[in-house]
Formats: sequence, structure tokens, C-alpha cells
Amino acid sequence: MSDNPVTADLPDSPFHTTGTDHMTIWGSNEEDTVAFYRDLLGMPLVLRQPNLDDPSQTHLFFDTGDGRIVTFFVSDDRPSNRRGQRGQVGSVHHLCFSVDPERFGEMVEAIEEDGRGYNIFDRGIFFSLYTQDNNGLVIELSTDKYDIPDERRGEVLAKTQEIREEAGADYAKDEHMKAALDELGMDSTAHDLPDAASGVGGLS
Repeated sequence: MSDNPVTADLPDSPFHTTGTDHMTIWGSNEEDTVAFYRDLLGMPLVLRQPNLDDPSQTHLFFDTGDGRIVTFFVSDDRPSNRRGQRGQVGSVHHLCFSVDPERFGEMVEAIEEDGRGYNIFDRGIFFSLYTQDNNGLVIELSTDKYDIPDERRGEVLAKTQEIREEAGADYAKDEHMKAALDELGMDSTAHDLPDAASGVGGLS
């Protein structure tokens, strides 16, 4: 068991970040990148300019839906790669974007119509669909199981962790989050989502 405390309290550090500004990915070409992120996932392309470190490449900026940005360095001479990414220290395992729980079914249909493989899992405290983008990068599209205000998300997760540890469970489950919401006095509505396996390997 790690000695690092899990808490929503700010750490005693020299400074604190104020949020996620953007993430930048080595992309393939503009056509395929726009087709996936704008035309399928519905992210507006809000800025296009040269890569300021290497003007031979183009830098694409997409709004993920809340003003947070994901960007790609692309070049027309780079083909897409659907074979998947190599896992190693420092590499990106996956990117996760949130979707409206009421549009989850429509999202699944759109992924199917686009001819992409996917898996759906009930992750205990959230619900996820996993697929791949045009570069073979794993993309998770997740939705909350409960209506939780953004400004209280960290507080809810930290309380869920506390309850999970007290229960001796290997990972956070739905009942832990329900108990956390009750303990915090939050009247949160559960979203209507389909049944799915947890996809958890080797844990109970």
C-alpha cells in the first residue's frame, strides 16, 4: 500500500496548477485527424497554424467541449497508423474525453457507423467506451454515472477512495461512490446507462 495520501486538499507544493490548458499529440495528416476529431467526435477545429518549432508541420487545435484544447502536429506526408501505439515509459496510454450520458447511445451508433471497433465497460464510478483514433491511439469516451458538479468532482473522488479503502475493495465501485455522495450530502441523480462488464482483470 502506498504511503501517498489521496485527498482533494491542495498539496504543500511551491505552486499549484489551475487546470489543463491543452495536450499535444504527434499526429499523422490533417485530413484523417480532422475526420476523426471534428467530424466524428464533434470537436470544433478552432485554430490552425504552423508548428512554431518546425514550420514544415501544421498545428491543429480542437476544442474538446469545455474550452480545454487538444492539439496535433500533422503533415500531409504522414499516413495514419491504425496498428496501435507501443507502450513504454513516458508514452501516452490513452486520452479520455467526456460525453453527455443522454447521448451515449447515439455515440455508440456513430462509432459503429464509422466502422471502428470498440469496447464498453462499466468502470464502477464511470462508464466508458474505448476505441482508437486514426493514429492507433486509444481513445476513451467516458460519461459520469451520477450528476456531479465539476467543482466538487475531486472531493467526491477522494471521499469515494476513503470509503473504498475502509471497505477493503481493490478498486472504486458504484456502491462506494453512492456512499460518498450520501456522506457529502449531495443529492445526485443516477444516469440511465446500459449494463456492461467491468473489464477489470484480476481484481475483485
